[in-house]
Order: sequence, then structure tokens, then C-alpha cells
Amino acid sequence: MTSENESQSAAPAGEAAENTYPFVAPSRSLSWSAPLRWLRLGWHDYRRAWPQSLAYGVFMAAASVLVSALSWRYGSALFLLSMLGGFVFLMPLVCIGLYALSAQLERAQKPSLLTALHTAFRRHLDNGLVFALVLIVVFLVWARAGAVMSIFLPQQSDPPLADLVTYYAIGTAVGAVFTSVAFSASAFSLPMVVHRRVDMITAVITSVNAVLRNKQAMVVWLGCIVLAVIVGILTGFVGLALTLPVIGHAAWHGYHETIDAKGFPRHQTGVTASPRPVTPAA
Repeated sequence: MTSENESQSAAPAGEAAENTYPFVAPSRSLSWSAPLRWLRLGWHDYRRAWPQSLAYGVFMAAASVLVSALSWRYGSALFLLSMLGGFVFLMPLVCIGLYALSAQLERAQKPSLLTALHTAFRRHLDNGLVFALVLIVVFLVWARAGAVMSIFLPQQSDPPLADLVTYYAIGTAVGAVFTSVAFSASAFSLPMVVHRRVDMITAVITSVNAVLRNKQAMVVWLGCIVLAVIVGILTGFVGLALTLPVIGHAAWHGYHETIDAKGFPRHQTGVTASPRPVTPAA
């Protein structure tokens, strides 16, 4: 009788131990040139699933045109630039479907745009909304800080050069702080949520930790993202149909190379419920 009670009491303890997961997923060390390799892999995925990737890219480019038109019509040029700047950090959110396409290619599955859209707008909608809320808070504080910056704006019609340098230097420093926060939170969090069954807060902390441990590579990666957006905008948003999908596919490969998430459980259903044949440990 005693042994039966002991075995019954030991079962919940063992089950609790099995459900204990790391506070944060470990990150690997990267060379500064790692993002260039991710771009090559992203381009390879784009070519293998170009109809689906292009359709996804056209959708994102059209959404960008709509947001820019509304910003220009009801806002100002400064508001438009702010929206386009924020788009750089919202990119991981709109690229969830591209992560699903890359996951299908890794598993030798036929690329399905319907599955990718289901992953983006149904399976991970709740985590996406939490992520969007986090970024909205960051942007609201950023906007407030920008308004406060007006106290440093020179009041003279022809201000001295030293005053202008001070104003722009402080503005750049403030912008760099919020840029770093937004980018660190978004770099690997959403790919991790698509890959493993993990809450959004854990994914964000994991992303921040990985960025802090690989600063050089992350500066290069941020530069690639900004360049892709600039090229897309300078081509009248048409180029976004190509650059955004490549960046999205590349981000998926960057996540796998950077984050070791095997300590977290797999999704029970969906594309990532099965392991990748290429790297079974992933």
C-alpha cells in the first residue's frame, strides 16, 4: 500500500519535471558575416517557392502602399517616415507566413500558400497580437520621447551650427535606444514561436539575449533589413515584393543558426510538428 501511494505521488512530480522548460533558449555565437549566409539561403527558398513567395510579397507591398497613402493623406511627411521606419521592426510579424513556407521546404513538403496564411493569421494570431502590443507600447513611448525632443529644437530662424548638432545628436541617440529595443525584441522571437510551443515573452527574452551576444552580426543583419526596405521603397514599393520575402526566408534560417530551442516542446499540429530532416535536433 505504501509503495502504491509513493508511486502515485511520484507520478505528478515526474510529470512536473517533464514540463519544466528553460527560462530562455541558449544562443550560439555568430560571425559578423552570418547574415550574408542567411540571405543566400533566403534567396534559395524564394526560388524554390517563388509563386507562393511572390504572392506573399505582393500582398505585403500592397499593404505598404495602402499604409503609406493613408499616412500621407491624413498625416504628414514626418508621420509617413515614422510609419516606414516602424515597418522595419514590424517585418517579423508580417513574415510569419514566409517562415511557414521555409519550414515546408525544409521538410520536403510541397509549398502551400494556404498553409502559410493559416499559420500567419490563425495558428499564431494570439502570439502575433501580443508581439504587436509590445511594439505598440515601444512606439508610443518613442513618439512621446520624440515630442519631448522639441525642447532641444533651436528657436532662432538661423540657429548656430553647434545648436543644430546638439539637437540632432540627442535625437539620434534617443532614436538609437528605441531602435535597439524594438529590433532586439523582434529579431528571433516570432520564428521561435512558429518553430516551438513557447510563450511570446520567453521568445522575446530569448531574442534579446541572442542579439546582445552577437552584436556585430546583428548590426549587419539590421543593415540588410534596412537596405531591403529602402530598395523596395525607391522602386515605388514594387521591389518589396522581392526583398521582403527574401528577408523573411533568411530570418527563418538565421533563427535556426542562432537559437538552440530543443529544450522546448514541438507543436502538436502544423508544419513544425515534425523535425527537420536536415537537422533532426532542431
